[in-house]
Amino acid sequence: MLPAPGFHHLHLNSVDPDAAIQFYVRHFPTSTKTRWAGLPALAAPNDALVLFTRVATPPATSPPTAIWHFGWHVPDTRASLAVYQARPDLELLPLYTTDEGGSVLVSSDTWPSKGPTPGLTKAQIAEARTTGAQPTRTGGFGYMRGPDDALVEYAGNHPAERFNHVHLYQDDPFCAQLWYQTHLNAPVYAGRTSRTPMTESTCTVPRGPDRSWPALDREGMFRTPSAAVVFGDVALPWYMRQGDRPLASTRGQLYDHIALSVTDLDAWVAKLRGEGVRFLEEPYPLGDTRAVMIEGPSREALELVEERRT
Repeated sequence: MLPAPGFHHLHLNSVDPDAAIQFYVRHFPTSTKTRWAGLPALAAPNDALVLFTRVATPPATSPPTAIWHFGWHVPDTRASLAVYQARPDLELLPLYTTDEGGSVLVSSDTWPSKGPTPGLTKAQIAEARTTGAQPTRTGGFGYMRGPDDALVEYAGNHPAERFNHVHLYQDDPFCAQLWYQTHLNAPVYAGRTSRTPMTESTCTVPRGPDRSWPALDREGMFRTPSAAVVFGDVALPWYMRQGDRPLASTRGQLYDHIALSVTDLDAWVAKLRGEGVRFLEEPYPLGDTRAVMIEGPSREALELVEERRT
């Protein structure tokens, strides 16, 4: 079996890559401006990259694609929030606590979640009110609006600041997890999987009927079923798509694609071709190396970048 790929980069389209990079370095100061394969880039301290391609017009953010947002770990969510609130040019996004209204800027300022995924349903909120459950007011997650209308999460409390995840939607999260395990040998992210092993005949699970909060939308969001894989130290967690329409391709949108690093591109091409995976682009030069572009289970573009052996 080929070793699982590592996480290489998230690739964004931007009208002003230099300004975008300056934004991320300012708010996540352990990251630095760099270049990779001739492209402007942001380098996180855990060797994850965010690459940028300059586009003439604002990149599309609709129709919805599989890539929802990306995020950083921070050592202290509340300390980060205090810094962000002192910056009037930074837009922090409210997290609604119920569909009746009310919002917070970090999740730890509302009722604590239960289970492996964040959020409480209406019934659980009613129970929290009855029992007098109190916010922890430590750690938690919040969101900011980034350049080009990017959605950026910060979450703590963690040992160090680093690029941590790319959060996606999937048409069928458990089927997507099986796809990533089968075709990319991806490890499952701890705590984000079905309690029973999934097969191609059992992985299609209906979306849970209950929305939960806190959520960026007042009407709440669907968080079940949920699944995830991890490449290196960057997680790809998934919720089921929020609407009923299949997700659009990521190519050409704000979040253009996710790139993974491999050590033997030819071996991966042979494996994936033999398994019937869809190729969006055949092997092509990329800087001083090579890459190939494939399509994931919900039309997310995935680039496999060959790491040159030293």
